[in-house]
Amino acid sequence: MRSIRNEKNLNNKKILLRLDLNVPLENDKITDTTRIDKILPTLKFLIKEKAKIIILSHVGRPRGKIVKELSMEPIREELQKKLNQKIKLISENIKEIKNKNIFDDYNEEIFILENIRFYSEEEKNDNKFAEHLSCLGDIYVNDAFSCSHRAHASIHEIPKFLPSFSGLQLDLEVKALTKITSEIIRPITCIIGGSKISTKINVIKNLISKFDNIVIVGGMANNFIEFYGNNVGKSIKEKNCYQIVKEIIALSKKKNCKMIYPEDVIVSKDLNGSPQKKELNEILSDEMILDIGPKTIEKILKIIDNSKTILWNGPAGYFENPDFANGSIQIAKKIIENNKASKIFSVAGGGDTVSLLNNLKVVNNFNFVSTAGGAFLEYLEGKNLPGIKALN
Repeated sequence: MRSIRNEKNLNNKKILLRLDLNVPLENDKITDTTRIDKILPTLKFLIKEKAKIIILSHVGRPRGKIVKELSMEPIREELQKKLNQKIKLISENIKEIKNKNIFDDYNEEIFILENIRFYSEEEKNDNKFAEHLSCLGDIYVNDAFSCSHRAHASIHEIPKFLPSFSGLQLDLEVKALTKITSEIIRPITCIIGGSKISTKINVIKNLISKFDNIVIVGGMANNFIEFYGNNVGKSIKEKNCYQIVKEIIALSKKKNCKMIYPEDVIVSKDLNGSPQKKELNEILSDEMILDIGPKTIEKILKIIDNSKTILWNGPAGYFENPDFANGSIQIAKKIIENNKASKIFSVAGGGDTVSLLNNLKVVNNFNFVSTAGGAFLEYLEGKNLPGIKALN
């Protein structure tokens, strides 16, 4: 990929900038600005280079229809405030904008087009729609890694019509993921959680052949605990996964990758009940596993200490309740400790993991934290992402 950072003479160039500004909204108010904060360096770089900017993005799933509650207006306001620079929302029908020199018409330096998913052509990856969009700019920049697993018009098709570059945030994302998938410094460990093995089986299979340790935590660990003949009570678990677990274990042995799952757990009768430490053979039918136990924490911390690279995707327990957040907190603390001592390269990703790190106010203590979600997981699966492929 060519990075926009290395491009010379952007002065007065019209940049079509695809961002992921799909932030959570409640009553037209943004409740989490993480995705906005992450792309500010690219915007500031382009402003410094005196480029003219047209922002393309989406919010929510309007499915090709205009939905007033999913307007880009609250995002425009937030961006304007953070950049301290006037930004104009173009609310006209994109398909009717013919003038490439909209900057002359409105005398602004930064525009944001209305929600790109108000147009069904976007998700249909319509070539003509992309060609029309491309006529508004001189250069295309993709700084929306988190959308790059989608073959949508503003991600996949526009690069066919314009000189195309990666943005600063996309560069960081790919660089961090490359360090944990191909330019690996060993030993390398993945701590992976989530409620369903089926959603992450391809990630686990792909990483088994590359990683030294895979630590299974969260809801999916319950399937492993049950596989080895233990009762998991009312714990969250995915049905019909015996064969999947068996397959993962067999592959890990073949590839000489250690699979680690909980040795002891913290249980309760319900999500707000009293925490109780239990060995795996002590779990009762009316109890649910909500966190990893002290022996398991100690084992994971030793693995982190012996690792040079770490990937974390999924909390260790029901961290929303502080009584069941200890496992996740101890993992975060150990990674941060080793990070500060320059003993480890750390990447974290996934919605719940990012929420946890935000709650602890430690996002900046990791080498990289990805908010990319689906694109993050598909990259880890070894898939070619349409948005990345289009830039190559």
